[in-house]
Amino acid sequence: MIFYFSATGNTRWAAKQIAEATGDDLFYIPDIIDKHEFTLKEGESIGYCFPVHGWRPPIIVREFIKKLHISGYNNNYCYAVCTAGDTIGETIDIFRSDLAKAGITLNSSFTLIMPESYVGMPFMDVDTPEKEKQKIDDAGNKLTEYIRLIKSRQSGIQELVIGRWPRINSRFIGHMFLKYTVKDTPFKVDNDKCIKCGRCAKVCPVHDIKGGVGMEPEWLHNGKCLTCFACYHHCPTKAIAFGSRTRNKGQYWFGHNKKDDKNKQNTK
Repeated sequence: MIFYFSATGNTRWAAKQIAEATGDDLFYIPDIIDKHEFTLKEGESIGYCFPVHGWRPPIIVREFIKKLHISGYNNNYCYAVCTAGDTIGETIDIFRSDLAKAGITLNSSFTLIMPESYVGMPFMDVDTPEKEKQKIDDAGNKLTEYIRLIKSRQSGIQELVIGRWPRINSRFIGHMFLKYTVKDTPFKVDNDKCIKCGRCAKVCPVHDIKGGVGMEPEWLHNGKCLTCFACYHHCPTKAIAFGSRTRNKGQYWFGHNKKDDKNKQNTK
């Protein structure tokens, strides 16, 4: 079984590729957030795929792990694939510790460098089209190798892009990121641009947006916002802003440059 979280489609793409290659069942964490009991088949592996948020695993993934109970677990092979626009710091160390508390041992872990989607800080923006394409091409090659290792259940593999100052990034900056920037209060909508399509509410993984076809979005301030920016990136008229921090910035979701518009609607 493979558990995954994705907001702009990078991790969804990777998780689907792994699932197709291994034949494992794929579970989207927001869809099963209230389900805590799972049963492993004999010899079945466990995979976790998620993006890096502030050099840490996303809040929704960590909360899911806290309540997770997997019946039939007997040191089954377990791996994690995390996607990031740059470095991951101590993301996997934190995730490994979370799994250990749930009684699960992480055997191998992998990083996939994917196009940037975090735009919530003044110095952060999406990649150029050239860099985006290069990252996706490189990630495809990396993922082919990772799938080979996963299928052969190789343990002790740590193909990670940790970067400089991992402890400072994950423990200090990551803590400040969580405390001060993970909130929905800066989000606003330009009424003149909004076409009331309801897409923002549909793609929000934590149901923090009240809206739908014919309605302007309203953030609920329910404490669940992940600042994943799915709402911002999927807005077809760029009517959504995160205060002034997204001014003059681009949008990204996996497959956005394809003519097939269904990629806009499907981030699970």
